[in-house]
Amino acid sequence: MSRFSPAVRSLLRQPGSSAWRQTPAICSSPAWTKPAYQTVRRLATPTAMPSASKENIGVYCNPSHDLWVKESGPSVDQVKSGQALKEGEVTIAIKSTGICGSDIHFWKHGRIGPMIVEHDHILGHESAGEIIAVHPSVKTHKIGDRVAVEPSQICGHCEPCLTGRYNGCLEMRFMSTPPVDGLLRRYVNHSAVWCHKIGDMSYEDGAMLEPLSVSLAGMERAKVALGDPVLICGAGPIGLMTLLCCSAAGAEPIVITDIDQQRLDVAKKICPRVKTYKVQPGVPMEEAGAQISKLAGGQLATALECSGVESSIAAAKPCYDIDPLLTMLNQIYSVKFGGKVFVIGVGKPDMQIPFMRLSTQEIDLQFQYRYANTWPRAIRLVQNGVIDMKPLVSHRFSLEDAVKAFETTAASAKTGAIKVLIQSEV
Repeated sequence: MSRFSPAVRSLLRQPGSSAWRQTPAICSSPAWTKPAYQTVRRLATPTAMPSASKENIGVYCNPSHDLWVKESGPSVDQVKSGQALKEGEVTIAIKSTGICGSDIHFWKHGRIGPMIVEHDHILGHESAGEIIAVHPSVKTHKIGDRVAVEPSQICGHCEPCLTGRYNGCLEMRFMSTPPVDGLLRRYVNHSAVWCHKIGDMSYEDGAMLEPLSVSLAGMERAKVALGDPVLICGAGPIGLMTLLCCSAAGAEPIVITDIDQQRLDVAKKICPRVKTYKVQPGVPMEEAGAQISKLAGGQLATALECSGVESSIAAAKPCYDIDPLLTMLNQIYSVKFGGKVFVIGVGKPDMQIPFMRLSTQEIDLQFQYRYANTWPRAIRLVQNGVIDMKPLVSHRFSLEDAVKAFETTAASAKTGAIKVLIQSEV
């Protein structure tokens, strides 16, 4: 079981977790066709912190692209009593939540690929807070624990789950991805195994562990190593987070591209040795690739595509006035023979690519979907000062002002927004 993160090992081993009731016990028999199921008894009344006083509210969108704040569940009375908790769950008072490009996309466009907003839907999946209620079945957490919330809810028994790649769970319920409501609320009930203790880390850093996990997953799959020449396309929050990771990993040289000079200036500020390149519409892809290679001092080994949704949303316009394909093409023409283009960002459902360029240059084109087993590593990196995410925070808003926070994020080309955080008090 060493390939599993602590959260997954706990999910698979502990009686009392919500997944355990549905998951075959890991037994000595190699025959998985006749799993032994565990029976969980009902336990005593949950323990709750009585200090929760403000009503629960959440940030909603709908298929008509409206955005508003209104009452949400669990109610403050349910939080105080703990009666809404299921086995294996805790209640978190959410203190800080980051706005992701996907949140803007669900609001503005109502979908990302097959994930469609069909009803009133709560956004948000980058959150940290304090545990204020605990079900008696939970022995690993207590009231007062500061935690970052990994927004996954997995089945625990499909092949991806059992092989440690739970981001591919066949029954994944990822918070904020329709139809599963998100974390942008004052109080949230969640499985304890997905609540990672952060000690004295700030709630803001705790919230940003989620986008850091995205970058770490990309770094691992792309196999970026010490001294590798790397191109990062897109200087939005994920691109800048990936820049911090590449810098910490010792990649050299690092080139980052974007259509927005202001974001490139931020990249230079957080990593002075990075080389920046402003993507210009109308420049042929071969020419842009040559310019990037010249800037780097030679063709690059790995290109990390981080623009995806981020750049289109900078101007709150549907799927790029600057086509997302443009940045990918620049990468394909920038990497060397035998190089790799690794796509971290999210773009259009369908794209055309220069197949023969990839083929004749033996360039690998690889993709990523979310993350798995990254949170413990992310916490170590932040707690020990290897990664400093604080410079990425550009704006802060209260939960009550969430609509303004989203508008600021969507208009980032005008507002200069990088990472916008929404904060809440209980």
